[in-house]
Amino acid sequence: MLNSGDRDAIAEAVREAERRTSGEIVVVIDRAAGSYLAVPVVLALTAALFVPWPLLALTMTSAPRIFLLQLIAAALLLAVLLWYGRGGRFVPGFVKRRHAHETALREFTARGLTLTRGRTGVLLYVAVQERYAEIVADAGIDGKVDEASWKGIIEPLLSAARKDRLREGLEVAVGAIGEVLAAHAPPVADDVDELPNKVVIL
Repeated sequence: MLNSGDRDAIAEAVREAERRTSGEIVVVIDRAAGSYLAVPVVLALTAALFVPWPLLALTMTSAPRIFLLQLIAAALLLAVLLWYGRGGRFVPGFVKRRHAHETALREFTARGLTLTRGRTGVLLYVAVQERYAEIVADAGIDGKVDEASWKGIIEPLLSAARKDRLREGLEVAVGAIGEVLAAHAPPVADDVDELPNKVVIL
């Protein structure tokens, strides 16, 4: 996904962006916001419930044999659906996006972005499996920037990710966030780097 050189380049982009602002930027890359394993399991077990009915109606198969066939069918269906459904293939997009959004909010708090002086922390969160990205800004910035500005940063990032250019997309996005922060939270004389610049990989 991102090698050490990519992570170093993004961390440098964060440092460079923060030189122009008193705000703080944290980049979190989540391989998957959720496992979604429950969905293939439920589908496989539900489908296995229908196995006995044609056997009971059309054959003279004994109950123990039908039960054994049902177990075999459940195991095979589970294996196939877990393989085919990996990455949440059976999960509706809106469910995955909601799950990723909730994870972004948790990460925003967990990474200390609510504790910065001036409340000017900004999280750039990317959930790779869900193909989802979001910018979460603290109170000192959020009310000053309209949603369209953040969307204008996220859309090129997602486009770059779809082309396997996640590093380049992140560097551009971090630079754009830095410009927004510079406009609303310019540097101050006693500013310090309050949060680590390294990319967080989950």
